[in-house]
Amino acid sequence: MKKNGFLKAFIIIAIVAIAAVITSAGYVVHQNEYVTVRRFGKIIAIAQEPGLHFKTPFVDDTQSISAKIVLYDIPASDVITKDKKSMITDTYVLWKVSEPLKYVQTLNAISDRAEERIEASVYNATKNAISSMTQDEVIEARGEQLTSLITNEANSDMSGYGITIVQAQIKSLDLPDDNKQAVYERMISERNNIAAAYKAEGDAEAQKIHNETDKQVKIITAQAEKDAAVLEAEGESAYMATLSKAYDTEEKAEFYSFIRGLDTLKQSLKGEKTIILDKNSELAKILYGNF
Repeated sequence: MKKNGFLKAFIIIAIVAIAAVITSAGYVVHQNEYVTVRRFGKIIAIAQEPGLHFKTPFVDDTQSISAKIVLYDIPASDVITKDKKSMITDTYVLWKVSEPLKYVQTLNAISDRAEERIEASVYNATKNAISSMTQDEVIEARGEQLTSLITNEANSDMSGYGITIVQAQIKSLDLPDDNKQAVYERMISERNNIAAAYKAEGDAEAQKIHNETDKQVKIITAQAEKDAAVLEAEGESAYMATLSKAYDTEEKAEFYSFIRGLDTLKQSLKGEKTIILDKNSELAKILYGNF
């Protein structure tokens, strides 16, 4: 009985020991994670592939490091432009660990220390970028151009810490209250000048179109008058040809003269008028019956 009890206890202890060894020998690497393996405080391996990995039990220790992109909001700070104008920048940073060995060696994988270093690096990059431009140039470059300048310079510094700055974006670029109004007024004046230039250009183009239209109207009118004159002349010629055919004999010509004389006399006798006629005129001949 004692042997059986001793055997059972030994088996239980052996199972527990084996389980402890297996548990100590294995570790899991999750998605978006690095795991460093240390032996007596020295890093001997860095696992990056997700899944189950193994180490020497009871000798090696592991440390997890996030590989996710982290958002860090940097406090607002003053910077000076090339033309000695003060501006207030409020920036956020997206960063991640890209080289875990450097990250552990330089910052001991402490995120607070990493963000302190990132804040200093991004501030210096922002200050250098803005100090190389005038205030107007900074306002014009805000957005993608300024973000690219700051991000690239900050990365050149943070690469030594195993950190990559994915993006350093100025979310707010403001002016101190004492000169904000003056800048706004200058910007309004510049926009008004641009608007006036566009208006003058539009007016000149409109006048050009108006002049061209007037020219085309005159050309069309002149051509129409010319065509009308030609048609009128052709009509008159046709009319005269018709008359010539209608009165192509002496008797017909005399009759035509008689009718024309009567028409003229009719028009002349309207109202109270005194008519003085030459005795050889057609009207005199009609009145005196000499026609």
